[in-house]
Amino acid sequence: MSVRAAILALLPGPADYRMLPRTWRGDLVAGLTVGIVALPLALAFGVSSGVGAAAGLVTAIVAGLVAAVFGGSHVQVSGPTGAMVVVLAPIVATHGVGSVAAVSVLAGLIVVVAGVVGLGRAVSYIPWPVIEGFTLGIAVIIFLQQVPAALGERSQHSSNAVVAAIESVARADWSAAGWSLMAVAVVAAVMVGASLLHPRIPGSLVAIVVVSLVAVLAGLPLERIGELPASLPAPTLPSITLSPLGELAVPAVAVAALAAIESLLSARVGASLADTGSYRPDRELVGQGLASLASGVFGGMPATGAIARTAVNVSSGGRSRLAAIVHALVLLLVVYVAAGVVSLIPLAALAGVLMVTAVRMVSVATVRSVVRSTRSDALVFAVTAVITVSFDLVVAVVIGIAVAAVFALVTLSRSAGVHREPLPGQPEPGDERIALFRIDGALFFGAAERMLDRVGEVEGASVVIIRMSQLQSLDATGARVIAELITGLERRGMTVIIKGIQPRHRGLVERVGVLDALRHENHLFDDLPAAVEHARSHVRRERSSAAG
Repeated sequence: MSVRAAILALLPGPADYRMLPRTWRGDLVAGLTVGIVALPLALAFGVSSGVGAAAGLVTAIVAGLVAAVFGGSHVQVSGPTGAMVVVLAPIVATHGVGSVAAVSVLAGLIVVVAGVVGLGRAVSYIPWPVIEGFTLGIAVIIFLQQVPAALGERSQHSSNAVVAAIESVARADWSAAGWSLMAVAVVAAVMVGASLLHPRIPGSLVAIVVVSLVAVLAGLPLERIGELPASLPAPTLPSITLSPLGELAVPAVAVAALAAIESLLSARVGASLADTGSYRPDRELVGQGLASLASGVFGGMPATGAIARTAVNVSSGGRSRLAAIVHALVLLLVVYVAAGVVSLIPLAALAGVLMVTAVRMVSVATVRSVVRSTRSDALVFAVTAVITVSFDLVVAVVIGIAVAAVFALVTLSRSAGVHREPLPGQPEPGDERIALFRIDGALFFGAAERMLDRVGEVEGASVVIIRMSQLQSLDATGARVIAELITGLERRGMTVIIKGIQPRHRGLVERVGVLDALRHENHLFDDLPAAVEHARSHVRRERSSAAG
């Protein structure tokens, strides 16, 4: 692909809207539906992260619009998400609310660069148990983060959700917490009931409206969202000096990694649900990076693709980018028309929405499938989930991948086999002096020493034939072990013959010195009968010399 073609592949074009003449009606309906669903989530995620409801709403509008236009998916809906809240809360606790816009811009730039250099396919290397453990951990953290609001107090934004939840319970004023807990219970009941009546009923919005009306009319002592801007703030670049830049570099990298991973996973899910073709992972990263950058410029927070909202978009009939664009415009209309009404929403109601959302993120059937699959996958799942809750999301993914890789290497090493075989054809005198070994599977650093021990223990043989035609994969360590094995056997007076080196392994074994270790260049064969006959000729000469 030429440089020009590569650049064009990362930019919007007329092909993005080729389905619009057939899908625009469904896109309008889907955009309206997703906008209604996204409103309470945007407010709740903004409050839960510590940045504020207004920042959550601005993020959903600005990032949702930019990602829809520049992203690589036709059906992806972007905005603030629960996973991002989990990362942002400790950043706010450590560096303050003012740092979020700067982190959003820095992370956006990193994600754009990742897309430009072609890292979009990297998500395909994340194992399924890691993804599910990551999701479970996020769900637990989101639920725990809402405990303070559910008890009627502002979250302290501790760097650890478990600690914050325990502290909130310990210092709770239970005489005043009853109203907040009741609001949470009503929200949960309405959301569950709405989904049972019809899956397309926006249960979260209905629950918010019901609780807010009762709270206002009855004058309940519930803390509210508070004043929201009646328009979008003017764009401005966050102030970043060298000193804060160094402090925010690590959080920005963590945010960027999470934004890239979650967005690509969401885009992949959306592509599997819709009949709109595959998504472009590198362009998706560019679009999501620009979305977070734009959100930071408008005072918002970092954004990612949202799996739940993307699924709602597809199920509601969204098939083109118009649906996500309409979703952003619906939220923009709320800012200009209904900011005063939205400011009356109780924080406990938003906490209830997020608690139900967190519970719904966890599929019992999926967890059961992972746990029952294999012991190693179950352990990877558990380790990822525990580290996500206890420490850090990005660290959890890295460690989860590392643990999964270790188990994969162990499994792969077990597939490597060294088998002693009988010689083909009719037995001849002296065949007991010939040892034929077949190496199959994967011979790499995890299995090479075992092969060395197995073949190196041979006794009573004067000729050893090593068959390599069934060897599926070979690395430098495996090839070097073969060379050492040949040298050791030859030193013990045995003649080593190699049979069947595959063309794809030929260059490696030559460079590592396997062929140089052979006593003679004629001890390399492509055909087993020829190799056996050559070995028998050695034995016959040896027997003749002994008889003479």
